[in-house]
Amino acid sequence: MATLPELDPAGVAELGARLGANVRRAVKVPDRVVRDVLVSLFSEGHVLIEDYPGVGKTAMARALAASIDAEYARVQCTADLLPADMMGTNVFNQRENRFEFRPGPVFANVVLVDEINRASPKTQSGLLECMQELHVTVDKHTHQLARPFIVLATQNPIEYEGTYPLPEAQLDRFTVRVSLGYPSAEDEIEMLADHAASDRVNDLEPVADVGDVLAAQAAAGRVHGSEALRRYVVAVLDATRADPRMDLGASPRAGLMLFRAAKALAALSGRDHALPDDVQELAPAVLTHRLLLAPDATGDDRAEVVRSALERVPAL
Repeated sequence: MATLPELDPAGVAELGARLGANVRRAVKVPDRVVRDVLVSLFSEGHVLIEDYPGVGKTAMARALAASIDAEYARVQCTADLLPADMMGTNVFNQRENRFEFRPGPVFANVVLVDEINRASPKTQSGLLECMQELHVTVDKHTHQLARPFIVLATQNPIEYEGTYPLPEAQLDRFTVRVSLGYPSAEDEIEMLADHAASDRVNDLEPVADVGDVLAAQAAAGRVHGSEALRRYVVAVLDATRADPRMDLGASPRAGLMLFRAAKALAALSGRDHALPDDVQELAPAVLTHRLLLAPDATGDDRAEVVRSALERVPAL
């Protein structure tokens, strides 16, 4: 394997700025969303995109893959989609009189799982191993996935007929949940002009490669997270668990992902150490979708639970 370039936090920040600018050339999405996607990419996490049809979810995934010159694959989920359709299967080779593995779309670097909640629970569960352990097991044989590897899964928040809501174990595998929202009027007018003749994503040129992403992931891992910061993260988790509106608070995995994401955000900001501000900035996107409301809770108070936890817990 070729030696990867070694990036310092300033290099990660510069790489993130290049990638973000390139993605926004093709799709009009908020800076915050692009930042959260890059945080997930650099912290080796995954993204759940929950928004209405036609706001640019697929275009953003394609633009990210094009920007890092990575292999891209899309899975369109339906009720009859099988785990083998995503993971791959063993096929008998008559010429060689043996079975050989045919990899599925999850062996790409950037995998868009479109309308994930339309897949059956059996198929959804097939993603757990590859998202957590970065490999797939078929007939007792383990196959390593590509590196870097990121899943961007989408679901429509208003259309639930014929869907299978994601269980907590599946939601817990996503580092962040984001919503693109509608663009501003000026951005939408500009988008109509830019996309009238062709798909802007097809015109994108790479501004980095997968080696740069791997180097950025390594750099994010080297960012210092103090013991005080770790205690702060755990205190925020405990505050969500103690909230009477919650039936299930943030898990230890949520804390680990929040800590890693905070270090990645610090690197994207050009710093070699993470701060409580990084945790506070990312906590809503990292924690909200992992919380389970108590049966007697009114409305969807999960975002308010996270805000309340951040307000009650002093930064150490």
